[in-house]
Amino acid sequence: MPSKTAVRPAKTDVASSRSASADRAPRAGFDWRRIAYHTLVSRALDDVEESTNRNRATTPREHQVLYQFSARGHDMAQTILGSLLNGTHDGAGAYYRSRPMLLSVGLSIEDALGSPLGRAGGFSDGRDIGVVCNLPNREGCTVLPMAGDVGGQYTPAAGWAQSIVYHRDVLKDASYANSMAVALGGDASVATNGFWAALTMATTLKLPLLFYIEDNDLGISVRGDMQTPGGDIAKNLASFTNLFIRNGNGSDPHDASGKLAEAVAHVRAGNGPALVRLTVPRLSSHSGPDNQKGYRSDEEIAADLARDPLPALRNYLVPSLLSESAWQELEAEVARDVEIALTAARARAMPDASTVARHVYCEADAPDAMGGLSRAEREALGGSDVPQDGGDLLRFAEAVRRTLRHELSVNPKVVVFGEDVGRKGGVHLVTEGLQKQFGAERVFDTSLSEEGIIGRAVSMAISGLVPVAEIQFRKYADPATEQLNNCGTMRWRTANRFAAPIVVRMPGGFGKDVGDPWHSLSDEVRFAHAYGWQVAMPSNAADAVGLLRAAMRSPNPTIFFEHRSLLMTGDGSARYPGDDYVLPFGRAAVRREGTDVTLVSWGAMVHRCTEAAEAFGDAVEVLDLRTIAPWDREAVLASVRKTGRCLIVHEDNWTAGFGAEIAGTLAQEAFWHLDAPVARLAPRDIPVPYHPVLLDAVVPTVDAIQAELTRLLAV
Repeated sequence: MPSKTAVRPAKTDVASSRSASADRAPRAGFDWRRIAYHTLVSRALDDVEESTNRNRATTPREHQVLYQFSARGHDMAQTILGSLLNGTHDGAGAYYRSRPMLLSVGLSIEDALGSPLGRAGGFSDGRDIGVVCNLPNREGCTVLPMAGDVGGQYTPAAGWAQSIVYHRDVLKDASYANSMAVALGGDASVATNGFWAALTMATTLKLPLLFYIEDNDLGISVRGDMQTPGGDIAKNLASFTNLFIRNGNGSDPHDASGKLAEAVAHVRAGNGPALVRLTVPRLSSHSGPDNQKGYRSDEEIAADLARDPLPALRNYLVPSLLSESAWQELEAEVARDVEIALTAARARAMPDASTVARHVYCEADAPDAMGGLSRAEREALGGSDVPQDGGDLLRFAEAVRRTLRHELSVNPKVVVFGEDVGRKGGVHLVTEGLQKQFGAERVFDTSLSEEGIIGRAVSMAISGLVPVAEIQFRKYADPATEQLNNCGTMRWRTANRFAAPIVVRMPGGFGKDVGDPWHSLSDEVRFAHAYGWQVAMPSNAADAVGLLRAAMRSPNPTIFFEHRSLLMTGDGSARYPGDDYVLPFGRAAVRREGTDVTLVSWGAMVHRCTEAAEAFGDAVEVLDLRTIAPWDREAVLASVRKTGRCLIVHEDNWTAGFGAEIAGTLAQEAFWHLDAPVARLAPRDIPVPYHPVLLDAVVPTVDAIQAELTRLLAV
């Protein structure tokens, strides 16, 4: 490893590059004045923000940029790329240094300044970091909601590319022809799971996706050769199948435009994905709080300054395309436009604190966000919360399969996917036969990447599809944590501009007479804690039908737990409630009436609770929550106010399990109705063991529930 004081070797001879630019006529087919305009605007915005940060002592606090990322040095090549994103349904997955590209595809200068200032309106209404942008666009390039995590943009970009193919080929929407997606990232991001998951998706499926890697050889302070061997991801991927690769200089407008145009033409022609790596200088510290002089030598910084693409662009265009006076007029135009936008941005109101809790979920009085089915489409599907009588007796797995089959048949926007979901029909055979009936375009297998499964689902939903993604077991969702978090917070952090109402089917919990730490994890409280998610935990086949259908027609994302014990046994078998049955979330069910104690549970534990209650006659009322986000607070409170006692039984861990939330609510809102302390019965805080003897020592059994009821009734 070179020391931090070593002189960074210049990747390009800048003097010769500028001379070469001057010797070459600007490429035809580009609006070079527009490219120059947006490059200059981006540079001016960086000037404003960096000046603001440097003058904190003298600048009024309300005018501060609270967190700033400069695109200086990355700007010219990005604006060239943005000028090529002119397809009707193009999409971009971008990151915090991608503002120049956003400007070139339609982000207003006022929004570009207002959001970093934290002002009301714009792309987050003051809720997210100012450079974490988004741009809904139903007739042009949509910039998917950016995230604060590195690499989180890649799999959603691949999902947008896959949605283009679906809209074009399955839904026969000709407006998607020749559209493409692009994923922008820095050289450090190529080390992330998201990059490799998206690369696998794009190359195996030959998706219309361009990977644009801008390589400044720094991940904050870490050099590029620590992110990828040799520091050149394009060179390393030379042998990748189905990947068109170009490697170039992002400081040279002629070279950058040629490489990008070639790659975009390849993707739009339907030839599969491409990757373009352009070397660029980083002409500033990583972010406002960062000081690069702590890890870069003066010589390294000077070498980057010598590669500034803005003088190269000017030299490329003047005088061959623009006269000296025309360039000066352009600079003056940019200065005027930025000053006008800055004045308007500063005049915007501060965000309204009274609205900060809005848009966690879809609200009836809010306009449709971009994502999922429209209100009109949801209403057209109909549905009733009254189950039909006389349906077939179904086991849990068949009930889920039948619901998926019906929704696939009535809604062509539904897609079902996950690892082993297609040809095999799932490891629990829940999707068995669906691919054969509906085709591999609608029910399909994926690579083994939960990041890829969820990330693609997010953008499929944004594009208007209804993705139903399967994670084989609850524990396997952990690699997708970033995508799950970003999905749940999307509506809130974009102030209702975007939403991704995906359904994630997720088996978990102990199996028939067996458990283990990997397949038997319950841990539902993690998703009750997650912002923006609905969480369903049905205990029987009829509820599974109603809740799954509700999830697939909902404007909110849903975690749909399929308990392994119910999938592997006949427990929970019920009559099919009909093809129109939709069970609203947050509606508990009284499974057994009682007078002296309320027994609250959900999922497979409901069956053990019901069996345990039978020994106590009419004393025990069994309440099945059915969903825990939202949960039916009023039903629990009403029951406990009647009985005076409560026992909460669940499979998740004791500490901070969802039972603690219920107990806290009862202590706060039903204290004077209690004849005994609220009791909980849950596993000790240890993983789920494998052997049945150990399993029974951890997960609440019928005997353990009865013992706790006996103790509670004696108080």
